[in-house]
Amino acid sequence: MEFSFPHYLLSKQSVDDRALNKTVIDALKVNLPPAPIRIIEVGAGIGTMMTRLLRWELVAKTSYILVDEMAQNIDSARRWIPLWAVNAGMSVERIEQNELRVFDETHDFCIQFECADVFDFIKKNPAPADLLIAHAFLDLLPMPESMPKLLALTKHLAWLTINFDGVTSLEPAIDAGLDERIERLYHATMDARPTGGDSRAGRHLFSHLRKAGAEVLAAGASDWVVHAVNGKYPADEKYFLNFILHFFEESLTGHSELNAADFANWIKERRAQIERGELVYIAHQMDFLASRGDPPSEAKRSDKF
Repeated sequence: MEFSFPHYLLSKQSVDDRALNKTVIDALKVNLPPAPIRIIEVGAGIGTMMTRLLRWELVAKTSYILVDEMAQNIDSARRWIPLWAVNAGMSVERIEQNELRVFDETHDFCIQFECADVFDFIKKNPAPADLLIAHAFLDLLPMPESMPKLLALTKHLAWLTINFDGVTSLEPAIDAGLDERIERLYHATMDARPTGGDSRAGRHLFSHLRKAGAEVLAAGASDWVVHAVNGKYPADEKYFLNFILHFFEESLTGHSELNAADFANWIKERRAQIERGELVYIAHQMDFLASRGDPPSEAKRSDKF
């Protein structure tokens, strides 16, 4: 099987749709300032979170800056978002290579693509947004020092979603001892990344946000739960599961605490469980809505993007 990270991001749309915490989403709806608003999304991937705002009628009009450091993600976003919009019955206007407009009678999204490291983007960003989005991203960053820098991107709200929080479960068991060791070592690789990361990022965000001067308006679990129905996985979730095992392979192959043959057989059997529609995958995560202060008044807002 060939593994493509943009394909993985696409395959987990349905998983994220189920996982995103609805109480946090309700709080977002209540606290969003009047449209049009300015949104910055960091670690934005191929733009699935942006299209979710449209699908779920969360935002009607926005200037949306989509930031990701991986060129293949930005290139995929430039191609995929217009295709998605046309299939959704929306109009698409290409302004220039890095700008796109997606609109219909009730929605107007002006999208800017930024291929940049998030901290480089923070240094050059001219103005904070009304809403910062970081989706399945904060658990990859060094904390707590990153939080004040990230919050500088918003003058009001931060919607921080799918933050991993220390539990990975793969069922049915193959060997209880081996399963536990692989899970423990996999989580340890998250904590040992030279670029930062935390296998219990979700629970730690409460204190990181407070120390950075933000107020948590809502928080809740956003667990991934993937299982087959009548022997088949929904949507493209079979690919998603295979990619999760690819993460395990990349992280743990050659690890000094794992017998190479045992680990290879474990991966082989987990893939066979996917083919048989048996594998159940659960990952515990947390969503947050945080505020940096009072929303801007409608009188002071500009009608321009």
